[in-house]
Amino acid sequence: MIRVGVVDTTFARVNMGDIAVRELKALSGSIAVIRRTVPGVKDLPLAAKLLLTKEGCELVMALGMPGPKPIDKTCAHEASLGLIWASLMAEKPIIEVFVHEDEVSDERSLYELTVKRVKEHALNAYFMLFRPEELTRGAGKGLREGGPDAGPIGGRY
Repeated sequence: MIRVGVVDTTFARVNMGDIAVRELKALSGSIAVIRRTVPGVKDLPLAAKLLLTKEGCELVMALGMPGPKPIDKTCAHEASLGLIWASLMAEKPIIEVFVHEDEVSDERSLYELTVKRVKEHALNAYFMLFRPEELTRGAGKGLREGGPDAGPIGGRY
């Protein structure tokens, strides 16, 4: 069994952790999920690092939903930097899955975006652990989690 960590927040308006756990378990019976919940996005880095270093997880999905205010953007940026540092210190991947409340204009769209992005990042986590060649196949294709893909540009190299 490969241990995968899921850390989410009480600040999020959608239960992102439940979505991630269900999706990871559906993708593989070889995944044991350890979940932790913290208050907000700035609390994610430490929880993610502890899952990697103390709980034996091979990868962590860090889930958050920053609000629309300037302070929320600042907190999300700080959390992102913390997640990068935690990943580097643990020498294991942390997949940041943030959905900003102002990415869409209504609650229904926010919910749908959140579900889609979390599920697509759970698939990325699965690919990173079990089928990394699938990610290589997607290189340069402008893939976007949660929204429409941007598509590739340019010609043949």
